[in-house]
Amino acid sequence: MHWQRVLTCLGLMALPAAAQLPPLRLPEGVGVNIHFVTGHEADLDRLAAAGFKFVRMDFTWEAIERRRGEYDWSGYDALTANLERRGLRALYILDYSHRLYEDAVQTTNPITGRPETNVASPRKPESVEAFARWAAAAAARYAGRGVVWEIWNEPNIFFWRPHPNVDDYVRLARTTLQAMRQADPRATVVAPAVSGFDPPFMERFLASGLLAQLDGVSVHPYRHRRPPETAEPEYRRLREQIERHAPSERRGRIPIVSSEWGYSTDGQDVSLETQAAYLARQQLFNLWMGVPLSIWYDWKNDGPDPHEREHNFGTVYPDLTPKPAYHAVQTLTRELAGYAIAERLPMERSQDWVLVLTNQTGETKLAAWTLEPPWAVTLVVEGPQPPDGWRLVEGTGQTRRLEPDQNRLRLELEAMPRYISLGRGRVRR
Repeated sequence: MHWQRVLTCLGLMALPAAAQLPPLRLPEGVGVNIHFVTGHEADLDRLAAAGFKFVRMDFTWEAIERRRGEYDWSGYDALTANLERRGLRALYILDYSHRLYEDAVQTTNPITGRPETNVASPRKPESVEAFARWAAAAAARYAGRGVVWEIWNEPNIFFWRPHPNVDDYVRLARTTLQAMRQADPRATVVAPAVSGFDPPFMERFLASGLLAQLDGVSVHPYRHRRPPETAEPEYRRLREQIERHAPSERRGRIPIVSSEWGYSTDGQDVSLETQAAYLARQQLFNLWMGVPLSIWYDWKNDGPDPHEREHNFGTVYPDLTPKPAYHAVQTLTRELAGYAIAERLPMERSQDWVLVLTNQTGETKLAAWTLEPPWAVTLVVEGPQPPDGWRLVEGTGQTRRLEPDQNRLRLELEAMPRYISLGRGRVRR
């Protein structure tokens, strides 16, 4: 059975409106990480012009609660307003700990391996309650503004200090969820934003009963050099875990959210061209897997060193000069705006992807690529042909017309997706 049909059976093709997660339609769920709060309006202009619709950003506890019980929302008020002016929605990460409530602990820097001192993650009853009060106040303040809230970031690795502890994280998430639901019953909340898929951590988390209150389960499917499509078995396993632990009335109605996932162009991970192809394919593959919201990491390179991995995940350079990835996402969001995936065509080679997308007016487009070396396939298209032939748009944005050969479409597949407009034509299966 095709995965898209599985999703239909599970009820994931039409998410509950109350959850305020985007539908499985481009470009509503195309998002990107940023690393700023105030200013940077040129970044936001360029980001919106690329077709991104969501921005993910840390919503930092210590930056807001300067004194116990006193909250300064001014920075995030400005960011939220700046996003709204550009038609962007926020995914805010409720993080991290707070020295006013927790103790200093010894940890190890994950990059240098050197010992350092940090604040423990919320584990004392007082700090857990304080975190939940702050999160509830945030939910109330931004109620009705389309914010998706995420509880913490990667608690299964070094972001949970001094060491990952699923039971401590579940305690924080449960207390926070209860407080947020009281403050805004319609708040959209996802968790746990794990690094990778981490089945053992997820098993404990999903068995905790929190699926009764969560709107989505968030993961970070990083795989470095491996292409996006290799995440399919892991998505399937996570879907099975969710369905096994979900309350009966919510089975088939809890989506997976890909809230952070990217590839670095540091020379060790992927090339500029491969990063661009993977960005477009990640978005399309996630939609095919029933993932309504996909956050690319990240918006721009975080530093000038071309060989430092953490400096090179962006779609643009620090001066906002576009990388090929920028043009790839801009082409994707422009060419497929208003389209949803109807099916994946069965192909001779399993590594070839030809997705059929349709819009509400009955028009059809194809998104096609391959994980193998480039080669050509031939498809039979039934129905009326557009007067000037089929239109093909390269992933980089260049457009050309394809001359019809009767009703046969010869299509060259390569790593970067290509988009073909068939008008009201249909591919014969």
